[in-house]
Amino acid sequence: MVIRQRAIQAEDKEERRNAILDAAERLFIGFPDRLANVSEVADLAGLAKGTVYLYFPSKEELLLALHERNSARFFNVLIDRLENSERVTIDDVFAITLQYMVRSPSYLPLAGMCFGMMEKNISAEAANAFHERMAARIGRAGAGIERHFPQLGPGRGVLLLMHSYGLIIGLWQLAQKRTDPAFDDSNAALDIFRWDYATEIERALHALWAGSVLEASSSPAKAARAATHDTGRRTPARKPGTRTPPAKSRMHNARSKRT
Repeated sequence: MVIRQRAIQAEDKEERRNAILDAAERLFIGFPDRLANVSEVADLAGLAKGTVYLYFPSKEELLLALHERNSARFFNVLIDRLENSERVTIDDVFAITLQYMVRSPSYLPLAGMCFGMMEKNISAEAANAFHERMAARIGRAGAGIERHFPQLGPGRGVLLLMHSYGLIIGLWQLAQKRTDPAFDDSNAALDIFRWDYATEIERALHALWAGSVLEASSSPAKAARAATHDTGRRTPARKPGTRTPPAKSRMHNARSKRT
């Protein structure tokens, strides 16, 4: 192991931080059934164990930082596509999602793990800072989604991204049933768990996005039909200066006409 000198410049610190994250990711992908300890990460990165702790106070914060780096890559590409393109389609968004989330060897396993880690060995300050940075990325991407799909309306782009993320993680967790050692692959009753995740998540996301855009597009038409229906039942407009007769007078006039 080669121990590098302590980084002084900002660029050197960022390079060293990424070296630590790269080492953690390689270990995470290579040994998915266990979490590497800080000593193993330090050895692979060619750093002293104490240096790793200078950047990440705990193993959990190191993994959270790795998850955030994966998420930042996805959002950076998505935002760049949304803000530097004349037209973005649903398929364009899916292509980015498949490349940087679904097909990434570490994104989904780490994302699922981070849900449970947020309450363990991660300071409230670090957790809140993580959430604030993620909220900023989601908000910016959501605004871009609304520009390309204006029928969604304000705030609906963010909700669509949040629903998509929940669907991606939820289906992935269901797909992990087959990796459970207790899963009986010969049991026909368990056939509902035998499906390809990449195929099904693409199908589910298509349904979610197409349905959301279609629903938002049809909302104005529904509102117009409702207004027309209400108008047909309204009392004809009165001439200016006329007064509505009291209820008793209206009833008396109606009886007089019947007699």
